[in-house]
Amino acid sequence: MSAERPTLPPVRLHTEAELARDALAAPLLARAVRLARWAGPDTRVGAGGELVDAQLPAAAEHLGLAADEDGAAEASEAWRLAVDTGLVEVEDPATEPAADADLDEEGFDGEAEGTVTAGENLALLTAGSPQDVLSIWLDGLEAAHADATAPVFDDFADLVGEDGSVDFDALDWDPETEAEFLDGVLGNLYLLTVGEGAEGEAVPLPALAASMIVPDDMGEPTDDILEQVSDAMMRLDDQFRVLEPIGIVEYRPVDEALLAEEGEEAVPPADDDDVTRYGMVKLTPLGVYGIRARMLDAGVDAPAIGDLAGKGADVLLGGIAYYPEAAARGEIELWLARHGADGAAGELLDAARGEDPQAPLRRLHCQQALALVGADAEPAVRAVLGDAELGGLARVWLAERGATDVPPPSEAMIFWLAIDTIAAQLEADGDLEELQGLVEGLSGQHSGFFDEAWRVDHPATADVLEAMGRLHSDKKQAKDARKAAFKARSRGGSGS
Repeated sequence: MSAERPTLPPVRLHTEAELARDALAAPLLARAVRLARWAGPDTRVGAGGELVDAQLPAAAEHLGLAADEDGAAEASEAWRLAVDTGLVEVEDPATEPAADADLDEEGFDGEAEGTVTAGENLALLTAGSPQDVLSIWLDGLEAAHADATAPVFDDFADLVGEDGSVDFDALDWDPETEAEFLDGVLGNLYLLTVGEGAEGEAVPLPALAASMIVPDDMGEPTDDILEQVSDAMMRLDDQFRVLEPIGIVEYRPVDEALLAEEGEEAVPPADDDDVTRYGMVKLTPLGVYGIRARMLDAGVDAPAIGDLAGKGADVLLGGIAYYPEAAARGEIELWLARHGADGAAGELLDAARGEDPQAPLRRLHCQQALALVGADAEPAVRAVLGDAELGGLARVWLAERGATDVPPPSEAMIFWLAIDTIAAQLEADGDLEELQGLVEGLSGQHSGFFDEAWRVDHPATADVLEAMGRLHSDKKQAKDARKAAFKARSRGGSGS
């Protein structure tokens, strides 16, 4: 039942049905679907599955795009996504073109062409489950991510060797490094979004770039660092323009007029009114889902509220040990909804036992969970009134519900509960001011608290008393706490 601190805070995701609707509404996927339904036996594609140039105007017109290079480029991008996500299937050409092939009467060149059929995934978008839709969309996200990290070049032919390989060195581009940089940025954006709640605020592009470039311990950034931040901003501006159509971000691009004015200026503005002109980005709920899915695939611990709903009470209390209060409550509510009130209290109380370092936190969250169970928990709670570890918790719960027939706790139980309560807060790294108030409140309720507390048979007694000595604002009380901690350690083994 031991718990580990999650790498990232838990996120409350939208429902799969809501996310699937968002995925279908993503501009790039929506265009890919329209082209997949438009395509037929007469659709001409090249050997790599791309629409031939002569086919692009018709594709752009079908999508309602401008009849220019930009429209053709957007139609080509949507077609590539349709291929990458299995909305269409392309069969490679079986024969090479004739040596004397030229343009045919419809304007197509003589390059070998493939044939196009509807892919299995096209039907899944309308007849499949939300999970099916999201699986297809995730494939689209991977394709968009690859496009966002692809190199920019003027003439690709100059970079292709005789054997067909690409000379990446000539580009000064490392695909692995580029992908890691974008993943790092998206990870930081995810952390900022989840930290504020899944509907987080937009983040200035300079701040995101700086989060990847500026060392944490650096004071005033050097000119070299600022120039690196500026370069990173420009890279991210291009990348977020590519990622926005797949639906993971809302993006306000860098002001092009500002770039023209800036010239060789490399220092991002510090003024809040100006910084918005350098780009603002926000993860959408679909983006939170997508980035989390990528992180999970990479082995990152990225919990979501609801992950523990189908687990046992021991996994629940261990899993939420270090969750923020609102997230812990949300997870408990989903767990209770799945398990029902009948028997839940007994299972929670059993899981709260133990002498390991996380046990006090489990008991704290158990008490919170029992409050949500309500009156149905009373029989199980009364059954542990005589338990050394759970008796104090049970009395607090019953008192909070107004019970009048609760047996008074022994002095030993009062002191044990005080130590256990502070141990839970120390393990959770709670708010320092609140913790100080708790320490002073508990010690103030009992005259001669430190004369007795060192005798408490609790694994955390010495550590708790030592912490009380650090936190107590009264110098005499702090000194008494440190003396008590020394006595606790001397008598054999409380704490580390």
